[in-house]
Amino acid sequence: MQFVKFKLPLGLLSMISVLAVSSCSKDDDGEMLVNDTATITVENVIESKPLTQFGTFQNTGSSPVINPGESASFTFYAGKGQAVSFAAMYGNSNDLFFAPANPGIKLYQDNGSPVTGDVSSQIKLWDNGTRVNQVPGSAVTHPGTAETNVKNVAEVAGTDDQGHAYLPASQLLKAEITHEGGTKFTLKLTNISGGTANETPISAGIWAVSHISGTTLLKQDPIFSPGKPSANGLTDLAETGKTTPLEQYLTGITGSNSAFSPVLVVVYSGNDNPIFKTGENDRGEGLKELSQQGNADVLAAFLKTKPGVKQVFVLKDPATSILQPRINGNDGGKASQVISAHKGDRIALATMYAQSNDWFIAATNNGVDGSTRGDISSIMALFDSGTLESSFPGAHIGAAPAQAESQPVQQLANPNQFNTLPSLPQMIKVTIQ
Repeated sequence: MQFVKFKLPLGLLSMISVLAVSSCSKDDDGEMLVNDTATITVENVIESKPLTQFGTFQNTGSSPVINPGESASFTFYAGKGQAVSFAAMYGNSNDLFFAPANPGIKLYQDNGSPVTGDVSSQIKLWDNGTRVNQVPGSAVTHPGTAETNVKNVAEVAGTDDQGHAYLPASQLLKAEITHEGGTKFTLKLTNISGGTANETPISAGIWAVSHISGTTLLKQDPIFSPGKPSANGLTDLAETGKTTPLEQYLTGITGSNSAFSPVLVVVYSGNDNPIFKTGENDRGEGLKELSQQGNADVLAAFLKTKPGVKQVFVLKDPATSILQPRINGNDGGKASQVISAHKGDRIALATMYAQSNDWFIAATNNGVDGSTRGDISSIMALFDSGTLESSFPGAHIGAAPAQAESQPVQQLANPNQFNTLPSLPQMIKVTIQ
């Protein structure tokens, strides 16, 4: 038998090569199509910060100073386990200040009930350690003599290091907490030093609330550190009552610190996003579980039964399942998945913004075309599922205690209603390659 050699046309060789490395499927008309494979990667790019909030307070009268008989108030948000700290100068001194012991004033009872009423017993008087103490009173010289050897911040318990006597801080400054509902609180500070041996004006002050991870506060000493030298602008507050330097420091350590849940990714056909639709109430298909608990499995299982849905994945970080934010400059959590989609297919995804009651990040509109490649972060947005009352991000108290509601899914403004979150490109990065 004689074998005949022949040469295939170059175009046919190219087609065979493509078919050899690609899988095939049929479209709705039964026509064979080549499925393009790609890898979708979702990254948490939030630069984590230890504080969830900070602010300043002052007398609302003609002067910011809180004189005897006057008050100042500030409102903040805190969830279970969180505390509020503050600091304000004892005016008739060289460098003393009022503040609660770290990590701050406790805001919830052990049973979860919010703390209310008089919490003055938690306030103490502190020595900044940078100026020689004088006899407390209106004759104090400002700024006074600098300490030859700067001392560590220390509590003034009855007397200072010069033997000068002081009443307990709770007899000079009254602190009262009001619970405004949800995770919202107001702290009122009243100067009650009038007529005492330690009568004094009190400066404007600064306050802060730390993020919490589980039961651990991320910043146990948000404003000052007893036993260490004064730092980060505290000296300006303790010596002169100026808050600006300390504000600048706190600005740099305040912000978002949220993880993302495992990410639901769907490849589908048609014009309707199968995960959700803005303006519609939760469909009872699993979006509630994703947005409240970070559980994407319920919705994933349902979507696999839905017409037009071709592929469903739940992406998890290989190390922790959830996608953690960036910490100390290290990369945040990341999850990837190889998908198969061709032009005309659609790709959508959703993940819970963990520091919320029922918020989620998802692709807007109808996702992206299956042939899209590159960075698609610009189509991501923050949404409220409308199933639980929203709370301050970073100060939520979980699904169980939150007030249930039945509202349409809505896209949240960026920044959101609390004006605390960074833009979406500073939170999440999504690429298809």
